[in-house]
Amino acid sequence: MQNRTELLLQQLSKKILILDGAMGTMIQRYKLEENDFRTPDLKDHPKPLKGNNDLLSLSRPDIIKDIHREYLKAGADIIETNTFSGTSIAQEDYKLGHLAYAINFESAKIAREVADEFTLKNPNQPRFVAGAVGPTNRTASLSPDVNDPGYRAITFDQLAEAYAEQVNGLLDGGADIILVETIFDTLNAKAALFAIQDVFEKRGIPLDPKEGGIPIMISGTITDASGRTLSGQTTEAFLISVSHVPLLSVGLNCALGAKELRPYLKVLAQKAPFFVSAYPNAGLPNEFGQYDQGANEMADQVREFLKEGMLNILGGCCGTTPEHISALSTMAAGFQPRKLELNEVEEQLD
Repeated sequence: MQNRTELLLQQLSKKILILDGAMGTMIQRYKLEENDFRTPDLKDHPKPLKGNNDLLSLSRPDIIKDIHREYLKAGADIIETNTFSGTSIAQEDYKLGHLAYAINFESAKIAREVADEFTLKNPNQPRFVAGAVGPTNRTASLSPDVNDPGYRAITFDQLAEAYAEQVNGLLDGGADIILVETIFDTLNAKAALFAIQDVFEKRGIPLDPKEGGIPIMISGTITDASGRTLSGQTTEAFLISVSHVPLLSVGLNCALGAKELRPYLKVLAQKAPFFVSAYPNAGLPNEFGQYDQGANEMADQVREFLKEGMLNILGGCCGTTPEHISALSTMAAGFQPRKLELNEVEEQLD
């Protein structure tokens, strides 16, 4: 059987790969209640659990499977695990830090099962599972207390330990890729990368995908029109900060719609020695926090990225649905992927 990393690199050389859309947006359609988030073991858990979407991988795996299937039917090549808040740090808000490994393992297992189901139906379009590693709800660079700028709610070592647990769960569950996403604080991302390197070393996994290692994707978020991350970095500075690791891809997601993301994505397309990804929101939120941009409008805006040869991986973030992914998939099929420099391509595919 062909190594899945080799297969992924082959697919990236042929076409723009499609990443799925928003998990939270789809979960909202089910109008779930408190009981939907409770497993039998959590029947008497003292804290409210409604809204802990990652927990649905344990309590309602049928819903998570259905959402994955909808995105795969829409044309997604890569589906993300339901683990955006899957660290023990984020889960501690619900006093469920002890379930972090189980959440990641089961989420990856669910995604693996559905991805394999679709690959079996159409081997010419293999499907891949990206283990989603979110930013956590704490920042290592910024103080949450305006009166004490030196205070930090989390340490680098605490972050690294939590990320390592998450990555182990994702790998044990069958993830093909580790995706560190929605990075607003690069120090958090560095802790994630440190943890990934440590886990890979202990497991004997090569760090470099061209040596058969598990590929690592990185995706930052530009928080506003200043063009900087929340911790103050420009797009180029962010790229330099994470380039010490042989990444599969670097990209941007969340916070902005496609139109607003374009100038920052262009920086990555011009300077990154890796594949480039983008999964913007469905426009900017309205006054009620909802996303109004339709699938065709979003595809029209993203088309400009593809005309300029900026992307290798394309998907959607907040507010996007299978309808958006279907429109992006259909549109992207008419364009060639961004070309790396010849020696970089040869290295990735070697």
